[in-house]
Amino acid sequence: MSGKPQFDEVAVIAAAIEVFWRSGYAAAAVSDLTEATGLSRSSLYRRFHDKDGLFQEALEAYTQRVLRRMNSAKADTARGRLKALLRAFLPDRSRPAGCLIGRSCAEISALSKEGQAATLAAAARQREILAGLLREGVAAGELAEETDIDAMAWYYLGVLQAVLNFPQAGADPSMLDRMIDAAMSVWPGTPLSDS
Repeated sequence: MSGKPQFDEVAVIAAAIEVFWRSGYAAAAVSDLTEATGLSRSSLYRRFHDKDGLFQEALEAYTQRVLRRMNSAKADTARGRLKALLRAFLPDRSRPAGCLIGRSCAEISALSKEGQAATLAAAARQREILAGLLREGVAAGELAEETDIDAMAWYYLGVLQAVLNFPQAGADPSMLDRMIDAAMSVWPGTPLSDS
């Protein structure tokens, strides 16, 4: 026996992401995870140690996917890239509504110490991408030197989470797109109607 897992780890982690994304950590039973991944309990525990170990790997894979998507936003200006980034997360039918990172932050008290650290690190990595765009805006003269980068990065992280989570509260893509326009008006010197 080779000692290597006899299953497709990428597919297993993708299936686990879906369970945690739809149900949250606390409500995701091990039986839900074994059913979704096709792993037996013993295989799950042998490879991931426990539900928390699987959660942490699923969260990391999900975070990498989200960060790639955030970094892929293209435009000629920092402001334009930020707006493109937010619009890239407008809802579509290819993924569940909501955000695994946001959901995990909301139920952080149910997570292990390691799960909490992984969740906070994932949110910090999202926020750092936003802060980087804002710093680019300062460097390019799009934003004033005294711009409060930290506050604006938190603000736009909140907007991103709203875009991801408000469809569950009834916001349709058109409303969310208008919300993005309103959020971009916070960028100093930008009129509300600016595209």
